[in-house]
Amino acid sequence: MTHTRSASPTVLVSGASIAGPALAYWLDHHGFDVTVVEKASRIRGGGYAIDIRGTALGVVERMGVLPELRRAHVDTRQLSFLDADGSTIAATRPEYVLGDEGHDIEVRRGDLADSLYRLTRDSVEYVFGDSIAGLDDRGDHVDVTFQGGGRRRFDLVVGADGLHSNTRGLVFGPEEQYHRYLGRAFAGFTLPNDFGLEREAVIWNVPGRGAAIYAYGARETVHGFLVFKMDEPPFGAFRDPEAQRDLVAATFPDRQWEVPRLVAAMREADDLFFDIVSQIHMPTWSKGRVALVGDAAYAPSFLSGQGSSVALVGAYVLAGELATRADHAAAFAAYEDVMREFVTVNQAIATTGSTVVTPHTQEEVDARNQALRSRTDLPTNGQGRAAYNALRLPEYGRVR
Repeated sequence: MTHTRSASPTVLVSGASIAGPALAYWLDHHGFDVTVVEKASRIRGGGYAIDIRGTALGVVERMGVLPELRRAHVDTRQLSFLDADGSTIAATRPEYVLGDEGHDIEVRRGDLADSLYRLTRDSVEYVFGDSIAGLDDRGDHVDVTFQGGGRRRFDLVVGADGLHSNTRGLVFGPEEQYHRYLGRAFAGFTLPNDFGLEREAVIWNVPGRGAAIYAYGARETVHGFLVFKMDEPPFGAFRDPEAQRDLVAATFPDRQWEVPRLVAAMREADDLFFDIVSQIHMPTWSKGRVALVGDAAYAPSFLSGQGSSVALVGAYVLAGELATRADHAAAFAAYEDVMREFVTVNQAIATTGSTVVTPHTQEEVDARNQALRSRTDLPTNGQGRAAYNALRLPEYGRVR
């Protein structure tokens, strides 16, 4: 695509999942000239359900997509927790476990990504099938080299490219120094819905291991998950899908409930996604003319259920501060000042409430099960509600 540079400040955003297009929307809204580069050939659709809660609801409302997302709400109606032998401990509404107040939106990750893309595709330049190969911060601009061989100049660059951010690696160094492993690995995949599930999830646990299936519609494929405790990250399996399959299968020898079927489906799945459960903790989210947003800067992990919501809020704040302040360094500092506590309390959900879905020990299993049976408060409830709403959105308006 040929692109004519305008007189507006130019920003390159790396990543077109959730944080990237959201940031592109707000930057464009404030008068910036925005380019988004995405290594995939197109916006990735489908996928697991994500939640938009608390402060993030205000962001999508201001973007004008709240009605559209409410129509796409998948409305999970039941979570069933199973004991080791597959017997039901409790079946409950999701809000009891997640601590929401009935206002949350639950959508397929791809539906949110599609919404954000449609909102920005006519005013923002998207470059698919390419990625950043090199960044040279020259003080008054950034020279960017792309994997496809191109070179361009931008006023600012923002990495919105996820937990394993390429932008972060190029500018801030290896991931290991910012990575906080939460002691679990997981495998996600799809399989036929022969379970009779619709708008519900079923979760099976033994100490240190969990299996789950959930379905949107009765005629749609089921999402399967196998999550397990590991003291050290299985780095040797990251680049070897067969090693991943072997590791997961060996960790789940169980012959109870649907575990054997899930392991077999994992073996055959052509959409297996394997990773570790982890967070990103950084002392600063910017360096020179490069900044990070979303999981690239502060991934809270899927155990928090807040990755997309925190990313949406971060994109709104970063764009607003850049629009408000003439100096990018001051804007980056203000962005961190506004967001830091919100990020911290949402990351804490994963380490405090994770035993609800993935209890480590028999004591944790028993405590979780007793709370479910007696309908007493679960660890996430009060903390979750407070964290979801821990930031009041600043008013930026249309500044430029």
